[in-house]
Amino acid sequence: MRPTSARAREAGFTLLEVLVAFAILSIAIVAGIQAFAQGLRLLRVAGDHQQAVLLADQKLREVLRPVAGDHAEGKEGAFAWERTTAAVDAPDLSGSRATEPWKVYRITVKVRWGEGQPRQVEVAALRVSAERPVIPGARQ
Repeated sequence: MRPTSARAREAGFTLLEVLVAFAILSIAIVAGIQAFAQGLRLLRVAGDHQQAVLLADQKLREVLRPVAGDHAEGKEGAFAWERTTAAVDAPDLSGSRATEPWKVYRITVKVRWGEGQPRQVEVAALRVSAERPVIPGARQ
């Protein structure tokens, strides 16, 4: 009787062992595919966010001479942007005659993109600009 049981052990796996192994393998494969798909979605969101920040930075740098109350907006590809400029109170600059022509401006750029669940990024910066003094007889 011993040779029969030894031969049965060497014959292979039982049906139950094979089914359990396939179940574990299929669960691992499904989890791996879902993790890979989620990684691709996050990569796309990160890429869109990076493009939005770069567009906002570009629109911010386009302002050479800020003007209070300035408003601009537009669309570039899948991104819609809006830029506003506002004067900021700077009491330290109004104290002397040398700093009086200087004004502080806050430039804000908002970029929106996406359908269904829209996303938005906002970039803001402070910029200091001096008004040109009026010189009598000089060409403007």
